Amino acid sequence: MIIQKEYKFYAAHRNEELDDKCSNLHGHRYGLRCFFEVKRSGALSTLFGDFDAKIDPYLKDQYDHGMLIHTGDSLYATLQDHMQRTGERFKLKVLDGPTSVENLAHKMFTEITEMGFRLQQLEVRETDTSVVTYTRDDWDEHNRDMAAEQAAATS
Repeated sequence: MIIQKEYKFYAAHRNEELDDKCSNLHGHRYGLRCFFEVKRSGALSTLFGDFDAKIDPYLKDQYDHGMLIHTGDSLYATLQDHMQRTGERFKLKVLDGPTSVENLAHKMFTEITEMGFRLQQLEVRETDTSVVTYTRDDWDEHNRDMAAEQAAATS
């Protein structure tokens, strides 16, 4: 059985690898649509509130009104230096790769799965007309590729 839940958060980002408007710092109202695989036992499977109790606070703490940033972005080092010098703190959600919606979908799929939920699919909406659909098969493939890359790097 599939239970579907939707969430929203606001975040800034830029994709420093692009040579267009997206290389500039800007923000989005991101939308998430989660498709959870659940097992029914008795009259119900999982309460909607069980998802909200973990995911809502996590999004507020880690993502909402923060900045998505890639460790390889030169702005990351600048912001780290600024925070160290001034004591000012920014909410930075650090990604291992560019802050594309595709990379964000992988990161969020991983994080929600680590909360103990089984996702079948995750849709990440960057704008009203731009959505990435990321499936369990995509996640499994990505993780296999990453494991193979790590194995090759250590041999």
